[in-house]
Amino acid sequence: MSYLVLARKSRPQDFNQVVGQVPVVKTLKNSITRNRIAHAILFSGVRGVGKTTLARIMAKAINCEQIANGNPCNRCQSCKEITAGSSLDLYEIDGASNRGIQEIRELKEKIRFLPTSSKYKVIIIDEVHMLTTEAFNALLKTLEEPPEHVYFMFATTELHKIPITILSRCQRYELKRVSAEDLTAHFKSLSEGEGLEIDEAALRLIVRESEGSVRDGLSLLDQVFSYGETHIAVEDVIEVLGLVSRDIILSITRALLEKDPAAALLALQETFSFGVDLKRFTTELMNAFRTLILCKIPGCQELTDIPPQELSEFKKLAELHSHNTIHMKLNLLMQGVEEMRYSPQPRLVLESCFLKIIQADDVVPVSTILAKLDSLLAGNTDLPESTRPPVQKKKIAEPGTTPVKAPAQENSPAPSPTCKKPDPIEQIPDPQPDIEEPPMPVEIQTPAQTPGNKPVPRPHQRDVRRDWTGFIEHVKDRKVWMAQDLQRADRVKEVDGELHLHFSDQANCSLLCQKDNTRLLTEFVLDFFQKDLKLRFITPRKEEGRITDNEDSPHKLRQKLANDPLVLMATEIFNGQIGDIRVGPRSR
Repeated sequence: MSYLVLARKSRPQDFNQVVGQVPVVKTLKNSITRNRIAHAILFSGVRGVGKTTLARIMAKAINCEQIANGNPCNRCQSCKEITAGSSLDLYEIDGASNRGIQEIRELKEKIRFLPTSSKYKVIIIDEVHMLTTEAFNALLKTLEEPPEHVYFMFATTELHKIPITILSRCQRYELKRVSAEDLTAHFKSLSEGEGLEIDEAALRLIVRESEGSVRDGLSLLDQVFSYGETHIAVEDVIEVLGLVSRDIILSITRALLEKDPAAALLALQETFSFGVDLKRFTTELMNAFRTLILCKIPGCQELTDIPPQELSEFKKLAELHSHNTIHMKLNLLMQGVEEMRYSPQPRLVLESCFLKIIQADDVVPVSTILAKLDSLLAGNTDLPESTRPPVQKKKIAEPGTTPVKAPAQENSPAPSPTCKKPDPIEQIPDPQPDIEEPPMPVEIQTPAQTPGNKPVPRPHQRDVRRDWTGFIEHVKDRKVWMAQDLQRADRVKEVDGELHLHFSDQANCSLLCQKDNTRLLTEFVLDFFQKDLKLRFITPRKEEGRITDNEDSPHKLRQKLANDPLVLMATEIFNGQIGDIRVGPRSR
């Protein structure tokens, strides 16, 4: 007899042997005991989670002669025939090879007849999403009102490809990925049944590679059993499955974070020497950075599916670096992996990505940078000597001489000692030499200095017309809507301590004219222009109690043309904007 792989030998024969899927199993068992079985059941989920297995168990339970607590007995004639695959009343077809309308017509002809040896006929269609649209349409009426002796069981991995008309006629069960704990317990019991001993770390590695699929894990476990002896270690699993050692992954991760290019490239060379697939390697490396990020987030360490000893190593490494730094380097690694997919030299791209990650500096929060900047501006003495602002020293005149005046202009160059002889008037001795008290020393103060020995910058004299755009940006950082209203002003000018704002439409400045907004805008003007200007809003209809614009003025005509519906529609269609508007005889 040929060898039977673990995936077939260990296939569950009743609901109690199903790994995981506790809610689905409970619902199916209750529907059998309470006689509430749906005539069409659809199982969906990823590969290897038990869709076809549950369909077969349901087929046995429906026809079982000695049902007990919803489980088939596996001893009656019907159960034995279904288990052996020789039942004439169980039709199990593949949707990929029987996807046409002709196959569905033949199936409909078969289900018209009563079952031969069992109580019901059960139709199992695996990968039902592969049926054509015509085949689905031909199945609709039969699926909605099937004969009383027929049950349909569907299984699919791509639920979104099934028409909604089919989904509405089925009772759906969505199977989830099997948890790592359930897989570990299941694989450990199978290993003991085979008379083999496997390390806990090796078992966890197989569980991680199975990605929640029981069938994938059993295939890997069968391969490892064929390679190893009575005792299977982690090294055996790594060598058989072509995986990357966790020590190498951890060393590369540490080298990328600690900026050690030699260690990172040498570890990468060691990985290539094993013939490891680049896609698998980069996936493991990105999972390592993900583990570091989860270690930095409180309460998320349970999401890391790695052994406790390895988790402690990642925790120690995560404590040495900030969350932002790890996240930034993970983003750089993901960008490099994306570029590597389309490059003819993927190894070179990966090495370049490693160097880019190593050269990236640690992320400093913006709040820290702003705090340092505030300290520099405030002249904080706690800062290093190289970062302190320069302090000008006081100049003291010598006794018996008259202090020399400082230059009046701030930008005038200092006089050179060889350019010009000093004025003899400045060298006249003190007219009262008999006074014993020496004259008090006098400090020379320039306009850029104060008695407190702190430099005071002269305010930049801003002009209203020249710097109006900068003022709007200044207001935009504080009040966006106010900056938008100011942009609607036709012209601005400064007249005798007043800031005149001309608006073509009074509605454009209605909010600005409110008392609170006017006070706030006055403060903005004072902060930016360093002038205490009084605001004055001038509109065409109201200026000093008289009308300044009429309906026939060129300005009014331009405004009317700009707001014309046809003009607005044209700018919207062609994604343009209104430029120069010309009116009068010369524009015709």
